[in-house]
Amino acid sequence: MDYWTAIESQPASTLKSLFDGETGRVERLSFEQSGVYFDFSKTHMSKMLLENFSKLADDKGMVDQIMALTNGAPINLSEGRAAEHTAERGFGSETSVENARLLKMRMQALVQAVDAGALGDIEYVIHLGIGGSALGPELLLAALKIGDEKYETAVISNIDGCALEPVLERFDAHKTLLVIASKSFTTAETFLNARSVTDWMAEQGVSDPFGKIIALTAMPEKAVEWGIDESRVLPFSETVGGRYSLWSSIGFSVALTLGIEVFDDLLAGAADMDRHFIDMPFDQNIPVIAAFCDQYYNQVRGCETRAVFAYDERLRLLPDYLQQLEMESNGKSVTADGTPLKRHSSPIVWGGVGTDAQHAVFQLLHQGTHLVPVEFLAVVEPGHSLAKEHHEGLLLNCFAQGAALMAGKKSDDTNRNYQGDRPSITILLENLDGRTLGALIAFYEHRTFTNAVLLGINPFDQFGVELGKEMANALLAGEGNKMDPSTEILKNRAFPA
Repeated sequence: MDYWTAIESQPASTLKSLFDGETGRVERLSFEQSGVYFDFSKTHMSKMLLENFSKLADDKGMVDQIMALTNGAPINLSEGRAAEHTAERGFGSETSVENARLLKMRMQALVQAVDAGALGDIEYVIHLGIGGSALGPELLLAALKIGDEKYETAVISNIDGCALEPVLERFDAHKTLLVIASKSFTTAETFLNARSVTDWMAEQGVSDPFGKIIALTAMPEKAVEWGIDESRVLPFSETVGGRYSLWSSIGFSVALTLGIEVFDDLLAGAADMDRHFIDMPFDQNIPVIAAFCDQYYNQVRGCETRAVFAYDERLRLLPDYLQQLEMESNGKSVTADGTPLKRHSSPIVWGGVGTDAQHAVFQLLHQGTHLVPVEFLAVVEPGHSLAKEHHEGLLLNCFAQGAALMAGKKSDDTNRNYQGDRPSITILLENLDGRTLGALIAFYEHRTFTNAVLLGINPFDQFGVELGKEMANALLAGEGNKMDPSTEILKNRAFPA
């Protein structure tokens, strides 16, 4: 049976009619896991849609796919290997889980060595990476630091010197540890930044800059060739994708800055969500239901974007993190067997921080012609000690926006008419700590994977990022690498002969 046809033929009920017609709707579509509460009731996910999506998931072999992911099977078909980020949390092949445990012990030992002064008097950490090697650590540091950390840590990803130079001006070279995070240990942007940092160290009189470098990589031999002592190289498995790598040695700067206990809590929260994803039936499975909602709005309602708004300053980098996780994973035009994808791939993920966004983009969300599913995130416990009115106002604004999008407000003045019936998901964390954040990020990973299974694509390769790199290298190579007239003129204007 074509379950997509059954899904697409369902009548488009309004949110109001769903609430009016379904006793216990909120209870049926709300779930709590590891201190995180998920409310899907303000989506158009009816009982019949949930049933048909569950049948579609069965038809796609979802249970087998989940087991393949979490048992370490080679599900990354285009590259012929497993995707083993869950092994970092305890779910994978016995060999991979044990290897991850041993590498964590090695990371912990190096954290303890730095804390004990083995690399000198360290007060500052520069973490260099790009993509997953930077987005994950930067998100965790922004979300979880409390202000009394032993080290001041800066995560730098951009090749633009305007990102790195202010850090070098502020830090003391003699008290700085350089952490280079690169899965391949060949990333051009990261190594240009690395050379600038080591040059700065030498100019400031550091006698052995390479003695203050730690490498995080799946290619440890390349780090040693580059000049880093093997004792300061933290490997991780090549089967852990970059955008899924914060759980591995890529998280070293997080463990160093925030403490190994916080990092352990992060892994424990993610493991809680892993177990939920593995064990729960589809109609109670939080990542699976989220993916059902994604596919309904993307495929049936034609929504090309999804907006994510964090009503907590500490989670301000979450939309950036999700952009890579979701669009790099599921922004594909072919299925896993290489045939053309006949449906929309990943929606465009965007967002911002509440309440700032209310005074900017929410005009379009409430009255624009685009239907945009919205995701709200908030935290019950405040992350500050200011007057309670700050946090109360923040949370009430968050809840009110979801209510207003759904209810709308009719007016004879068309300029003041709000159509309503606009969907949202609300995710409410009891507090923001390692365990809840770990569960939240693992939820997004499994949601992304579920979407990929429903579409029949491979979410673990990212060949689309390579073409731009190749052409940039061709431009750098200079003569003999001509491009289109527009690009040639731009190059000549920027670099006149």
